Amino acid sequence: MIRKHSATLHGHRTSFSLEDAFWSELKAIAKTRDTSLAALISEIDDGREPVSNLSSALRLYVLKWLKERA
Repeated sequence: MIRKHSATLHGHRTSFSLEDAFWSELKAIAKTRDTSLAALISEIDDGREPVSNLSSALRLYVLKWLKERA
C-alpha cells in the first residue's frame, strides 16, 4: 500500500508517497546507520538530481542500499 508521509527538510515541510515496504526499509537503514530518519531523508534529498522527485530518490536509495548488501 502507498502512504503519504511528511518531513521537514531544511526548515520546509514536504510530503512524499512511498509503499510500506520502502518506508520500513528506510527506517531500518536509518537505524543501521545510527541516524535519524529525518536526517537520512534530508541526506537523500540533498543528493538527488534536481529533476527527480523525492519519492523516486528514496526508492532508488533503498534499492541501491539493498543491492550493495546482497
